[in-house]
Amino acid sequence: MNEEWKTIEHALNYLGKADRIPHRTEGESALLEEISSQSRRILDIGAGDGRLLKLLLLKCPNAYGIALDFSPVMLSTLREQFDDNNRVKVIEHDINNPLPSALGEFDVIVSSFSIHHLSHNRKFNLYTEIFNLLESGGIFCNLEHIASPTQSLHNKFFELIGMEEDTSNKLLDVETQLQWLRETGFDDVDCYWKWRELALLIGIRR
Repeated sequence: MNEEWKTIEHALNYLGKADRIPHRTEGESALLEEISSQSRRILDIGAGDGRLLKLLLLKCPNAYGIALDFSPVMLSTLREQFDDNNRVKVIEHDINNPLPSALGEFDVIVSSFSIHHLSHNRKFNLYTEIFNLLESGGIFCNLEHIASPTQSLHNKFFELIGMEEDTSNKLLDVETQLQWLRETGFDDVDCYWKWRELALLIGIRR
């Protein structure tokens, strides 16, 4: 992930705009529909300000969550959000590097608008690492920024959301990523929700 995400200016600029992304809540709702309220261990990769993890902990009252991020601003925000919450552990980790080996197993692994900052090769390797951390029956949900099939559709997306493109984006099409998830071993792989360049990619480990 690009070093600019370690800067205060870049992270704060993103946080100031993130809540205004059109249709984001629709994607989050679609994700939450697929999560069992009986889930016990949740890993949030690139947890940002903790928005998605908070929703998941509300849906899953007996779950314990681990939030991974590497941005100093995001880590500070996460620690403030969950400072008095013994159901959450915040871990500093750059997902350009392999996931920590001591995390344990999870029945839910999620990511929200984070993995698209990685190189394509690292995306594929990360999907394999995620598969290996899931228990049998576990679910991986990636609410992600994906590539449009044409430049004009790409331009229209940014026009509609009223934001400039992040120079750290390394966008990839839905079809390639779904194929990678299947190759990794995931079942029931599909794009469960999509609005232009926002998509929810899900796979189950059987």
